[in-house]
Amino acid sequence: MNSLQVDAYLRRIGAGRPASPTVDALRELHLRHLWAVPFENLSIHLGEEIVLDEKPLLDKVVGAHRGGFCYELNGLFAALLRELGFGVTLLAARVFGDEGRLGIPYDHLALRVRTVDGGDWLADVGFGAHSHFPLALGERGEQEDPGGMFRVAEAAEGGGEAAEFGDLEVWQDGKPVYRLEMRPRLLGDFVLGAWWHSTSPVSHFRKSLVCSRMTEGGGRITLSGHTFTVTSADGGRKVTELESDETILETYRERFGIELERVPEVRKD
Repeated sequence: MNSLQVDAYLRRIGAGRPASPTVDALRELHLRHLWAVPFENLSIHLGEEIVLDEKPLLDKVVGAHRGGFCYELNGLFAALLRELGFGVTLLAARVFGDEGRLGIPYDHLALRVRTVDGGDWLADVGFGAHSHFPLALGERGEQEDPGGMFRVAEAAEGGGEAAEFGDLEVWQDGKPVYRLEMRPRLLGDFVLGAWWHSTSPVSHFRKSLVCSRMTEGGGRITLSGHTFTVTSADGGRKVTELESDETILETYRERFGIELERVPEVRKD
């Protein structure tokens, strides 16, 4: 990523170039990313290829003003942070699902970020509704965030391999969210996970549409198929069913900044 691309990415998220890779700078970039870039899986349902390389990700997120899911958003955010002087490690995670079951290997991509003044932080701009700010990886007590009460815990309680390798678990409001594997990964390691989520008939990304981003007031807007939901910071919800393709395309454009030629639909094949 060259200097012009860095500047374009920063404009995309409405952020200035930080003077130094500090905790405060990371917090600002993290929040503004969540405000500006939607979590979305539209490519899966538009027949678009998902390519986990820096240039196509820049073209999509910055050039085409789109969003993406974890591999795309956190993968590209990592490249930006590195160019700004942060130390960044890609981490694989497995998401807890129904009845506490863990998802597939390379189920999720999150970031371990080192700042010049504050140790290691868990940054994640690719999970949807999650923490607004990075979480302190070394803190084992509760961490209060506008998105809820978070805790980073040792996975030792589960025993086995997770304990042996020092894996961590991230909890939100008393429930486990995902288990982090602390071994460094490369972006190419996540290609199989992205393929599975894009093609498997049991993947929730394959079975449903989502386009969602945080609002500056701390709420969230979400368009899922024909259903547009506005959630306020205090949990209030307003749900609107959009009746025409024109209204759906206008909502993508006006509320998410996404220009589409046609309405994405969940494929039945």
